Amino acid sequence: MRRHLLALSLVAALAGCSSSHDNAPAAQAPTPAPASTAPATPPPPSTDAENAQQRLANYATVKLTADLSGFDDKQKQMIALLVEAADVTNDIYWQQSWGDKAALMARIPDEVTRRFAEINYGPWDRLDNDQPFVAGVGPRPPGAQFYPADMTKDEFDQADLKDKAGLYTLLRRDAQGKLVTVPYHQAYQAELERAAGLLRQAAALSADKDFAGYLKQRADALLSDDYRPSDFAWMSMKNNPVDIVIGPIETYEDQLFGYKASYESYVLVKDQAWSAKLARFAKYLPELQRELPVDDKYKAEKPGSDADLNAYFAVYYAGDANVGAKTIAINLPNDEEVQLKKGTRRLQLENVMQAKFDTIMLPIAKALIADDQQSHLTFDAFFENTMFHEVAHGLGIKQTLTGKGMVRTALKDQASSFEEGKADILGLYMVTKLADKGELDKARLMDNYVTFLAGILRSVRFGASDAHAKANMVRFNFFQQQGAFSRDAASGRYRVDFDKMTAAMNALSAKLLTIQGNGDYAAARQLTDSMGKVDATLAGDLKRLDQAGIPVDITFDQGLDVLGLSKP
Repeated sequence: MRRHLLALSLVAALAGCSSSHDNAPAAQAPTPAPASTAPATPPPPSTDAENAQQRLANYATVKLTADLSGFDDKQKQMIALLVEAADVTNDIYWQQSWGDKAALMARIPDEVTRRFAEINYGPWDRLDNDQPFVAGVGPRPPGAQFYPADMTKDEFDQADLKDKAGLYTLLRRDAQGKLVTVPYHQAYQAELERAAGLLRQAAALSADKDFAGYLKQRADALLSDDYRPSDFAWMSMKNNPVDIVIGPIETYEDQLFGYKASYESYVLVKDQAWSAKLARFAKYLPELQRELPVDDKYKAEKPGSDADLNAYFAVYYAGDANVGAKTIAINLPNDEEVQLKKGTRRLQLENVMQAKFDTIMLPIAKALIADDQQSHLTFDAFFENTMFHEVAHGLGIKQTLTGKGMVRTALKDQASSFEEGKADILGLYMVTKLADKGELDKARLMDNYVTFLAGILRSVRFGASDAHAKANMVRFNFFQQQGAFSRDAASGRYRVDFDKMTAAMNALSAKLLTIQGNGDYAAARQLTDSMGKVDATLAGDLKRLDQAGIPVDITFDQGLDVLGLSKP
């Protein structure tokens, strides 16, 4: 959960989960052309390959692979089919984020800029506050292609459409110009039929019956937009050595309301040994929920007891997962009903995590962390902080206490940044509590705190369009006000104060959980607006990272050739 240099301020962000649909009659549903496209008369094409080349320097390229020697030919063919199915979500996500990919590529004359557009799934730089890098392209529409370009928020609010806020519907205009909803499974029917067919072929090759059953149910879900049964099936899998996450999942792309989910995929190979080491932590989730530093009513919900933790090697990213800053861990399903009944699965993507630690975190620490605290920056602490961030998504409250429905609905465009902020801060809280219980080495707790601060400095570079960056800026400024860290003016380096950071962690945890529980949109917006700003000092420090050539994030060399697999 998943994404750039922050400029002067950070604005809002957003989440969503639901599964009801309002199917417009087939005769009425318009062809779901992109909601906003390039101008009818294209301006002269961009020739700024040098600009694109400079922007590409923000990414370090990482080969995405895993040891597949333990799989037989049949299993390797299954993995190849899963990669092919995942690749279909690239096509759909292009439609959701920009529109006609071929038309965009045709107006770009140089290969470097086309490559950069491929990385960004459009003409806006996801690591630089969505700045356009193709001549004649305006600002990125906050509603992407989910809504008509001329639709206002008031028009949306007044529209009497049952599923207008559903995760899996597009808003379009009918022949009379009125708003209608178009279900995803109709809008992207050809692509979804292709992906579903590939999943069914893979299911026929799976030796794991539970995984085969999940693949078939997920194929059905792609063609119906009813994902809950396959989410339950996914939660029941325990022993499958290969996995795929595929479908419309996160709502980061919809910056207008945060309602609409984008298609994405991950193909994963399980690290059986490391996963076994993580299994013991899941049992603590109900106990940690009860101990949250907030009034009892904000922790009355009981998280599902079937949650689990596993480590994986990621071998393919596609769609929304592959744009901008790449996620290093997954916490799913997002469906609140599944979470309450079964919990969630937390998937740590250890090869991607290691790549980010080596290429980004360590260089950042060398530049910005006090010399005598740099020894506390460790991969183990980074792994633990990331893992418990994902676990912490299951803590807190999903249904508001004030009759405003689900938290994600009540907080609207603030929901994702608040959920990410809650998970970040409660992840550190969980590490601290588990150290107190003897499950983690208390002598190494300072490693987690210093690595946590370095992680904030890493993530604020993702930019104003990223929910994680917004959450990190709020936390950075809150911690700074509370004295959780200090900055030496002479060296420009940051130093953690362990006791003050612990106190700030508890205080911010209570604040975020209370706002979520109350469904208090005004308070959420006020906190983001007041605490989500990059001051001149931090901006200067981040500039030093750029000047040192430290990448902002990574991009992948991936696919069947990289894995040594044949096309099915």
